[in-house]
Amino acid sequence: MASGFFALLDDIAAIMDDVAVMSKIAAKKTAGILGDDLAVNAEKASGFISSREIPVLWAIAKGSFINKLIILPIAFLLSSFFPLAIIVILILGGLFLAYEGAEKIYEFFFPHKQKSLDSILRDFTEEEILALEKDKIKSAIVTDFILSVEIVIIALGTVIGKPITSQIAVVSIIAIVATVGVYGIVALIVRMDELGFKLIALNSRERSLSKTIGNILVQALPKVIKSLTVIGTIALILVAGGIFVHNIDFLHHLFPQLSLIVKEFSFGLIIGFVVLVIVNLFKKIFKKK
Repeated sequence: MASGFFALLDDIAAIMDDVAVMSKIAAKKTAGILGDDLAVNAEKASGFISSREIPVLWAIAKGSFINKLIILPIAFLLSSFFPLAIIVILILGGLFLAYEGAEKIYEFFFPHKQKSLDSILRDFTEEEILALEKDKIKSAIVTDFILSVEIVIIALGTVIGKPITSQIAVVSIIAIVATVGVYGIVALIVRMDELGFKLIALNSRERSLSKTIGNILVQALPKVIKSLTVIGTIALILVAGGIFVHNIDFLHHLFPQLSLIVKEFSFGLIIGFVVLVIVNLFKKIFKKK
């Protein structure tokens, strides 16, 4: 009886070890999308008055949890009864990610003229600002939904063929860690300037340590968000290219002399710009109609 109990404990420990190993692999595969998720949400949650940044971020985080509660059961059902759908969704998601990355590069070189958020908010009433806040939250939750689908599907792709219990454990861990990790880091980022201002106010001396650190934090916030945007764009293209190279046999065997990272980035970028051209053509056609 005792030997049976210890054998059961050994089985549980082995399963937990497998889950831990598979979770690490899945985390590496989804890291690229998490970089973009981080950049997008840092941008969405910033730009509000200080007292509203955390409530806005909390609203987006709650939306993200709901997104994953919707996505996870559907993903597990597809994995069990229609695994080919996982590959199809992966490739479709890859097209979206490649398009988004190409669009960001295009907008960097050909930016749209937009009024700054400060000038917009100055002209708005309190009710209009709250409406704008709600729109921004909705936009962030929709973007999070698409990115969450990709995170879940990519994580699921690393455990296809494994027992369903392992799939559920690994993908659920990745989904929870992704949400808590991304929104926790975003909360720290958007409060950097607030912490900076508090440190500046601590000391009246011009050359005090607190003032120096405070000024660094205040000045660093826009640079951090910009750098995250750049890193996120590169990550988007690499993740998309990786999806194409690993799931489309023709591309997998094309240009074998190239290193994997060059192939992934090249295919992601080329396909992204092809999709961008097609989408822009459709937009022009529908505008004319």
